[in-house]
Amino acid sequence: MIRVALVDDEPLARLAVKARLACHADITLVAEYGDGVTAATGLATVRPDLVFVDVEMPGRNGLDMLAALPRAERPLAILLTAHDSFAVRAFDLAALDYLLKPVDDDRLDEALDRARLALPYRRLDAARPAAAAWTRTFSVRVGTRTVLVDAADVERIEADGDYATLHVDSRTYLVRERLQALALRLDPAVFQRVHRSSIVRLDRIAELRALTNRDALLRLRDGTLLRASRTYMPALTEALARRNGVPATEPHDPTHIA
Repeated sequence: MIRVALVDDEPLARLAVKARLACHADITLVAEYGDGVTAATGLATVRPDLVFVDVEMPGRNGLDMLAALPRAERPLAILLTAHDSFAVRAFDLAALDYLLKPVDDDRLDEALDRARLALPYRRLDAARPAAAAWTRTFSVRVGTRTVLVDAADVERIEADGDYATLHVDSRTYLVRERLQALALRLDPAVFQRVHRSSIVRLDRIAELRALTNRDALLRLRDGTLLRASRTYMPALTEALARRNGVPATEPHDPTHIA
């Protein structure tokens, strides 16, 4: 059972998240707070496994609230926000994922899956899975042969029903695994899901262009154009910022990636 706390100054937002969490049999809500000051005190006592935290709150914001907790007592965190840019320091506060408000059901399910994977390691005093846990190679069938594809050579992955298509240079390989399951096994410092139907290797992104609905258009280095959904933009923006060692910014204008 995963013990979860919820911190958000908006009662309706808390109610919406609670309703979604109630659909998961292995989740139990142990506490909820309406401000960062009360939450910092309460979480130190309740000691949940996972906390959903609103980033923007009056008084002490969500990031400051997490930072106030001793590292050894800090739960895994999933951040909630109405904006799609963050301080890179969030990664130092055990932030597993970012959910844009209003929270999308599929994205919340993905975030909980990440927590389920990370918690066994956290309970062994490791904040994240060891590097060896990430997928290094894919075993794929090519005719009568079995081919090992190095994950480092994969440029992007596209959903294809119960399968996923690996794009490697000009070649494609079909893997019998759903995209959502693959996303959880890939190193987030290297790969990021940008849409329900696609995962991209970060070093293949050449440009982000903001769209009017808060989605973004990605241009890869080979000229491929992909749409990045607004629900995946916070994690993508943070991953790119962390990779480049600069503060994360929302792509209001065309952004070229070094």
